[in-house]
Amino acid sequence: MIEQNFIKIYEDGFKNNWDLPALTDYKINSSYTYGELAREIATLHILFSELNIQRGDKIALIGKNHSSWSILFMATITYGAVIVPILHEFNNESMEHLIEHSDSKLLFVNESIWEKLNKDKINIPVFDIPTFNLITSNNISKITEGVEELFSKKYPNGFSKEDIKYNHVDNDEVVCINYTSGTTGFSKGVMITANNFAGNIIYADKLNLLFRGERTLAFLPMAHVYGCAFDFLYALSAGVHITLLGVAPTPHNLINAFKEVKPNIIITVPLIFEKIYKKKILPVINQPVMNILLKIGGLNKLILNKLKKSLITSLGGNFREVVIGGAALNAEVEAFFYKIGFPFSVGYGMTECAPLIAFDKHSNFVPTSCGSILKDIMEARIESPDPESIAGEIQVRGENVMKGYYKNSEATEATFTTDGWLKTGDLGIMKDKRLYIKGRIKTMLLSANGQNIYPEEIESRLNNLPYISESVVVLREFRLVALIYPDKEAMRSDNINNDQLLNIMETNKGTLNKSVAQYERLSAIEIVENEFEKTPKKSIKRFLYQ
Repeated sequence: MIEQNFIKIYEDGFKNNWDLPALTDYKINSSYTYGELAREIATLHILFSELNIQRGDKIALIGKNHSSWSILFMATITYGAVIVPILHEFNNESMEHLIEHSDSKLLFVNESIWEKLNKDKINIPVFDIPTFNLITSNNISKITEGVEELFSKKYPNGFSKEDIKYNHVDNDEVVCINYTSGTTGFSKGVMITANNFAGNIIYADKLNLLFRGERTLAFLPMAHVYGCAFDFLYALSAGVHITLLGVAPTPHNLINAFKEVKPNIIITVPLIFEKIYKKKILPVINQPVMNILLKIGGLNKLILNKLKKSLITSLGGNFREVVIGGAALNAEVEAFFYKIGFPFSVGYGMTECAPLIAFDKHSNFVPTSCGSILKDIMEARIESPDPESIAGEIQVRGENVMKGYYKNSEATEATFTTDGWLKTGDLGIMKDKRLYIKGRIKTMLLSANGQNIYPEEIESRLNNLPYISESVVVLREFRLVALIYPDKEAMRSDNINNDQLLNIMETNKGTLNKSVAQYERLSAIEIVENEFEKTPKKSIKRFLYQ
């Protein structure tokens, strides 16, 4: 058990950082200091009390990153209730099911999302975010309208830092139910304890990833545990100013926001950097003249250094490190960024560990790895006769491991070994406490001659070839086939028609087959018309394409 109480971290932090900026909505005129955030939390605590919300009751929250989302999350857990953040990118039926499955007593939701839901299936009080106004008209309207008056009576001299006193929540208590958005099509409610979150933020604090008064830009969905833990909970515990993007994280929006916010750290997913590499870097270094210049020693170093400086400037120019997680980073992209000395690191985790399992700061990062097991926080083992060279399932235990799946004892039992280790479902090897991921057990393919094939490794190579936006490699009658969604923007730009595309894909197949083992060679490439369906973490839902 983590010694430091999770809720107490925020009670003390809000007092100590009272006048510092806490939350700002990008491009919107709304901002809160830590003191103002604490006041909003206190107001919601009165609302919860008047609505007879008890300790351990569930409160569902659906919406994009916004200060109101953050306030409601903190108000819930500091009250002693359980927050149920539901990804706004889930389909309507899934949202309705999860509200019911979680036994939520209240729902806070963007009105635009509420309008799309089946009202007959939701029989609990519903509030709008960002206003916190009551949406459903029922007999509690008088209660909600009187909250400000009750606040004034409770704090007649105004709300001060001395008034911040939160209910005691033991670290072993569940504070969040986070529904997975995985690639298997079945969403499970991960019961995250205060201790699980504490393990993540305490470890991040020991690494000095951020310091009091610094800035960060939150653009990953905070309803997903990766963005929630590090863009939000860790940053808030450190007295950091969080700017919430709140709009689609397109390259254009991100570049503009980075320049304005100038964050001290960037928390992101591989897709962002893979796009930067493919759209901004490859076109430069693949020019015939540049190919020649890059072979000249002194010029090589000069050109790569200029690319590095340009990239750092475009990302705000003020960050110490870029942390990449949520999925595996393309090997070619990783090798390039490491070669130019770009300050990045790749971590490893899962929702069931809230989320961190392994990480190294960029100064200790080893290419192709996903970091070292968190010292004094987590343990890992490989289910393999030779864990250093033969891939086996990664199994973990420690402070960050969930309590189980909500109302799903069967899935919980299946996810743990008989001796208490969490089965991650990932294949990897481990050398000197450092993990190297090979792929998912469920996605591993078996060749006709018994060779293990990791499709993610083949896809990583494919996705850097001309006019390929994304790919999924499948096995059909012991033949490897790549399903390709083409880069339609590049096709339009270069006036490439469909017949030309087919010829290019044949060339790509030949290029790919020269770079892989014989048992990894493609038999065919098939073009798909639509983008692959993805989770909100931007992982392809592979089960749909087998």
